[in-house]
Amino acid sequence: MRSSHGIRDQVATDHAIAAIAERQGGIVGHDQLYALGLTRAGINRRVHAGRLHARFRGVYAVGHQRLGAEGRRWAAVLACGEGAVLSHRSAGAAWDLVRAASAAVDVTVGLGGRSRRDGIRLHRTRLLAADEVTELDGLPITTPARTLLDLAATGLRNRPLEAALDRAELLRVLDFAELHTVFARHPKRPGTASLEAVLSRYRPGSVDTKSRLEDLVIELCDRHGIERPNVNTRIEGKERDFCWPRLALVVEADGYAWHRSPSALNDDRERDVVLTLAGYRVLRFTYEQITERQKYVRDALLAALLRVGLAERD
Repeated sequence: MRSSHGIRDQVATDHAIAAIAERQGGIVGHDQLYALGLTRAGINRRVHAGRLHARFRGVYAVGHQRLGAEGRRWAAVLACGEGAVLSHRSAGAAWDLVRAASAAVDVTVGLGGRSRRDGIRLHRTRLLAADEVTELDGLPITTPARTLLDLAATGLRNRPLEAALDRAELLRVLDFAELHTVFARHPKRPGTASLEAVLSRYRPGSVDTKSRLEDLVIELCDRHGIERPNVNTRIEGKERDFCWPRLALVVEADGYAWHRSPSALNDDRERDVVLTLAGYRVLRFTYEQITERQKYVRDALLAALLRVGLAERD
């Protein structure tokens, strides 16, 4: 029969395990368990009792098996051993720069790192400098600068890459000097040229898109060589979606979810009248037109820009 002293020790140990798991999305590693004084037999007893659930070899979910994104990230990094860090798309999602692309977790290790495992997308690297790694709530992760380079290296381009830069600036997690340091360290790495091309035309704070609809307009302009507008600019006391001030042209984009009531329709028409009386030409496009009829939107924008430009030269 187990002594009361032994039971108290077990309860204290379980509380310590729970405290670690709380900081790590519900996950604990075997090294952490050993540090608490547990033996292999003690770990196995907790597994058999359902207090620990193996996720990977040497990595356990505490109390239950249902994990959120944070727990899956911790499990993947701990499973890949010392020196492993969250990276690429998973790091971008953790920094809130992009959305996670899949359930697989991206982890970067050195050339001698662990072997491939289900649910983990493993990246091996010869060089991951100390200043390219940090912690996010205790989790080892690539810095935002290195993360952006990794995202570019795995296919993020043009406006989506610029949107990630916008987001990093908005959240104030990116040091542009640090980003240039990463460039200098990896001049021939895939993605460096793409990111440098975006930065060459990037003005911090110049694009503040609020919706997928607005991103589509920016993408459309870039793809077809249309001069970029100012976004979400106040004109005549109201915020307007897109404006070319030099050409006195305003474009308003109607999101499907927000423009179905009579009051919204009336407000849109009043906004157009105010702008017209102030000397602006106004074009209004629906979500369906921008997403499904891009040639129509492109041709209309080009025609309007050309007409306003010709009027300026007369």
